[in-house]
Amino acid sequence: MKIRVKAIAGSFLAALIFCLGPMQAVADPYWECVPFARLVSGIQIFGDAYTWWNQAVGRYQTGYTPKLGAVLCFKPNGKMRLGHVAVVSQVVTDRVIQITHANWSPIDGSRGQIEKNVTVIDVSAAGDWSLVKVWYDPTRDIGSSTYPTYGFIYQDSLASRYAVAQKAAVEMAQNAANQVVAAVRPGASPLSMLGQVADSTDRIAALIQMATGAGSPEKKAGASDKK
Repeated sequence: MKIRVKAIAGSFLAALIFCLGPMQAVADPYWECVPFARLVSGIQIFGDAYTWWNQAVGRYQTGYTPKLGAVLCFKPNGKMRLGHVAVVSQVVTDRVIQITHANWSPIDGSRGQIEKNVTVIDVSAAGDWSLVKVWYDPTRDIGSSTYPTYGFIYQDSLASRYAVAQKAAVEMAQNAANQVVAAVRPGASPLSMLGQVADSTDRIAALIQMATGAGSPEKKAGASDKK
């Protein structure tokens, strides 16, 4: 239960990411795709991106239809030997979505950055999202490469219920972030302090756990978190 409560707290932190201005990418801090996807989606799977699909079996529902908040799980492919995970931020049509993810496009020559609401197109013959094209920032267009995927991992019911609260918290989070940044580091952007803000997640989780009467903590699995 403690892991789920921390995920909920993380989702409020993730609200900062989704509401911070019109930018598609930010320069710092350096993010791997896995911890970023876990933070934003609330899906508590650990380990390299390509392992998420099998780890989800028996823990989360999976499928081949995009849904808001779901994680699109990419297969290893070429240089992307550890796969990739990205969070669905908008379903545009049955074959076009937008995702928010980390460590995909090099921005100004730098990796490990966040890209917000970028386009992904299903180019599979069956229309089952098994093969996609993804927006590539250096060309400012959908990339020419295609990427095989496993499918979508869906949020559990607890994460879905708190998604409603997260939506309501976006405006409050934005205002709070601006106030904190102005007080602590005048002239800095909220995203430049995101790494520092993340350190407070445990304290937020503790407050939520007290408020909801959550049960005994569970042990968190340890594994590598890389794209």
